[in-house]
Amino acid sequence: MIPGLANPLPVPRYHQIYLVLRERLASGEFARGAALPGELQLARNYGVSRVTLRAALDLLVREKLIVRQRGRGTYLRPGVELPQPGPPLLGLLENLIAMGLKTSVRVLELSDAAASADVAASLRIAPGDRVQKAVRVRSHKGGPVSVLTTFVPAAVARFGRRNLAAKPMLQLLEEAGVKVAGAEQTVTAKLADPTSAPLLEVELGAPLLAVTRIVHDQAQRPVQLLRGLYRPDRYHYRMQLTRGGDDIPRVWVNNDLIHRAG
Repeated sequence: MIPGLANPLPVPRYHQIYLVLRERLASGEFARGAALPGELQLARNYGVSRVTLRAALDLLVREKLIVRQRGRGTYLRPGVELPQPGPPLLGLLENLIAMGLKTSVRVLELSDAAASADVAASLRIAPGDRVQKAVRVRSHKGGPVSVLTTFVPAAVARFGRRNLAAKPMLQLLEEAGVKVAGAEQTVTAKLADPTSAPLLEVELGAPLLAVTRIVHDQAQRPVQLLRGLYRPDRYHYRMQLTRGGDDIPRVWVNNDLIHRAG
């Protein structure tokens, strides 16, 4: 296990080291103008070969965060704006958007499709029933934050590209007369694949937050299935926990930081 990165996923070793070093740079651990530890020392610290360590350093060079000089060592690039620790977006992203966060949306796909078996099971419809599939990339401050793939039963609503680029999906559902009541959501981890990596501007195999959400209306009918991939360096989902329940031991109860539906 690489020190400082408790990640059991099969991310390539050089990429794990790259992520750890990038975080150390952002934290200010290395002073500007001071040399980083030598390749041999870093390789020993992380228990890898110098070839693997150099592959990690090459990624930092590609990002123009460090300068490597033969015979002198490795340094922070002068004047570079280092990434700040902690993502700028906290809470449920859709809620932040609804509250005025300036983001941009690019609609990559909008199609009428037959529901696959897994999509049909999530939406409680028959396999082959028509759904509207949309794939969007949402960006903030010039960089991609998430890739969102949504499925909405055609019997519930249909949307145009212009609307999807301008408004959150839940707002469009409500404008179509759907009474959104709640959702079930799971958050896990996934590796960037050849499709998502270029869209999110990350390396192949980079760790991502993976969100699956099933939205239902007041009659408990599923009205949307969302599958989202998020860059963890630009966004994370933060919650407040309170003690609740009458049984002993009492349990933690999750309350979203922002409760307004997005």
